[in-house]
Amino acid sequence: MAGTKSPEDAYTAAPFVPEGADLGALREAAAGCHGCPLHRDTTQTVFGAGDPDARVVLVGEQPGDQEDRQGKPFVGPAGRVLDRALGEAGIDPDETYITNAVKHFKFTHVPERGKRRIHKPPSLRELSACGPWLEAELELIEPEVVVALGATAGKALLGSSFRVSKQRGTRLEGNPSGPARGALIVPTIHPSAVLRADDREAVYEGLVADLRVAAEALG
Repeated sequence: MAGTKSPEDAYTAAPFVPEGADLGALREAAAGCHGCPLHRDTTQTVFGAGDPDARVVLVGEQPGDQEDRQGKPFVGPAGRVLDRALGEAGIDPDETYITNAVKHFKFTHVPERGKRRIHKPPSLRELSACGPWLEAELELIEPEVVVALGATAGKALLGSSFRVSKQRGTRLEGNPSGPARGALIVPTIHPSAVLRADDREAVYEGLVADLRVAAEALG
C-alpha cells in the first residue's frame, strides 16, 4: 500500500538517550538500548571510551568480534594499528576519545567457517537509528577535531554522499544539523583496511598521513 512505512522507519535510539546525562550515565543507558534489532544477537553494547576532555574524537564504524566480547571499542587488531598510527602522526592515543557510529556488532555466520562471526556493514537506517548516541557523545566532549575512520563513519558525520576515497585527508566542516556540528572533520580509512591490504605498509603510511592532517589542525 502506498505510504505504508517499513518497521525499519521507526528505528531510533532517541527514546533511550537520557537528557542532561554525563558520559557515565549515557554509557549506562546505552547498555539497555533497543533502538534497532542489532541488540538482539550481540553480547553487549559497546560505548565510547577515552578522555572526556579530548580535543580529538575518533569515530569508527561499529564494534568487531573482540570489541563485542570485551565491551570496549578498538581493542582488536585494528585498534593496535590505530594506536601505532596515532603515535606516528603526533597524537597521543591516551588523549583521545574513541567511539563508533553504531554501538552493536552486526555480523553473519558463514557455515563453512564454523562458529566464527563475520562482520557485516550496518545499513543507513541502522546508522541513523544509532545517531543519537554519537550526537550525545560529541555534544558533551565538544572536540575541536573529529576523525572519521572509514566510509560508514564518514556517512554518519557528513551524510550519505560522503566518499572516503575522494575526501580522505581533507579538512571538512561539520554539518550544522549533524552530530559533529562546530567541529573540524578529517576523514581517513578505517584501520582494518590496513590489515586487509596486499601492500600493508603503503596503506598504513596513507593512514598516518591523514592522521597528521588532524594533528596539524590541533596545532
